[in-house]
Amino acid sequence: MNAPDTAAPLTAEEHASGMAAYITAGERRALALGNRGPIRLDSSGGLHPDILAAYREHGFYVFQDAIGPEELADLRGDMERTLARAPVAPDSDQDRDGNPALGQDFARSPYRFARPLSDPLGGTSRNKGRHPVKVAEPTPADGAPEWTIELLHGNLQLMDSCLRLYGHPGLLAACEAVLGADFVPYNEVVFIKEPGLGPSVAWHQDGTTHWDAPDWDMDAHGFNFMAQLYPSTPGNGVWVLPGSHRLGRVDIAGLVAESGSERIDGAVPLVCDSGDVIMTNRQLVHGSFANSSPDRRVTVNAGFFARARVLGVTTELLSGEEVTFDEERVRERSRMISVGIDARRQRFPDETSYVYRPGIGQEDRNRWSEEARRTVVRDYNLRDMYI
Repeated sequence: MNAPDTAAPLTAEEHASGMAAYITAGERRALALGNRGPIRLDSSGGLHPDILAAYREHGFYVFQDAIGPEELADLRGDMERTLARAPVAPDSDQDRDGNPALGQDFARSPYRFARPLSDPLGGTSRNKGRHPVKVAEPTPADGAPEWTIELLHGNLQLMDSCLRLYGHPGLLAACEAVLGADFVPYNEVVFIKEPGLGPSVAWHQDGTTHWDAPDWDMDAHGFNFMAQLYPSTPGNGVWVLPGSHRLGRVDIAGLVAESGSERIDGAVPLVCDSGDVIMTNRQLVHGSFANSSPDRRVTVNAGFFARARVLGVTTELLSGEEVTFDEERVRERSRMISVGIDARRQRFPDETSYVYRPGIGQEDRNRWSEEARRTVVRDYNLRDMYI
């Protein structure tokens, strides 16, 4: 068996070349799965059962053209404005023009930096040690910046377009189909993989709380929507091991050893076009390689859980803080779904809004306005829920 190719230093060009055959085979498998197409609802407004069946079999589904051109333009514009106002380095409070960086007055900084093409998590104890194997860290090209932004926290308060996307009726109908009508939020972030710079996210499974629960099932740790503002390719995108969401805890280090390298056998890339949204089970074995490709990826993530999996649960966040998700926290954090629905209604008045059942009777309390921006949306992500 060959040793994992993380041992020897390599250039970005060598990394891309070494991935070529793996990419060709993985993309062929991904496109043959039959789990992609437009959002389709049945006569009662629920998700078409064929889509739900494909999602349950493979652990992900690609909703094609879920975001129209007008909304996609809104999202891209907001994203560029947000990145233009980012601090130039982790320890800076100024943007590239020397002005105060956006988010300095938020309780939690919205920007997370990493070294270009690095693997900040693999083989470390970070994130509760759920990234057991370090993956390749190619050497960036000459002139690469010292730092690159890899993630934005709390995108619902950073960008109004993200808040409106949060209220997307088709996506929320899909959420209800998987988790039931009483679903609740996890968190909302943006993953950024700049070409030749984007760091990897080593292989892992999300969720740490319910693996040993007597009623564990494939939906125990919820799922994420991954909205793509630019095409997701095998070189810049997330890779998953189809069906692994049904296996419980997976020996990832063992998979890497059996495969002979970090390129796990049988994995497929989440390939799709801009405007597509991927629904991805958090229990899938998944990860992304360093973006040595020439293509940019910007992914707007929003995660959800079944309320019954969250309410009353005491757990330790990735930060190490121990919390109990009591009724007040669940209720207040879930208001963001109702606010997002109303923000979308105001922007797209001809669209039929989704009805979030836990918010029925609270519509006036959860209208989108500048007052709501100050009192509900600001620092909302301090109430994020993680299981």
